[in-house]
Amino acid sequence: MKKIVYKICPKTLWQDALEEGVFSGAPIDLQDGFIHFSTGAQARETASKHFAGQNDLLLIAIEEDILGDALKYEVSRNDDLFPHLYGTFSPDQVAWVKPLPLDVNGNHIFPEI
Repeated sequence: MKKIVYKICPKTLWQDALEEGVFSGAPIDLQDGFIHFSTGAQARETASKHFAGQNDLLLIAIEEDILGDALKYEVSRNDDLFPHLYGTFSPDQVAWVKPLPLDVNGNHIFPEI
């Protein structure tokens, strides 16, 4: 079974990546020097901590093997290891993209991951 990492991304930023043929990251990624990803176990907390109440988001899934050695697991929130990509990726490397809508209480509704 392939290991998947996830990127939460505004629809507009993903649309730009589709048009350009490359995803270089969100502003916070560019500032930090790497693209922030989450594991399946981390994605919900990432959404609530960094994207609370934000609409028009997507959940992007990519097999970590495709990202190669540029993907590093590093200590972050709660001393947990988070996947960080030191580089860019192409939209054609993505396994799937699904909407991340809000429920009536403003919480993100995740697909099964």
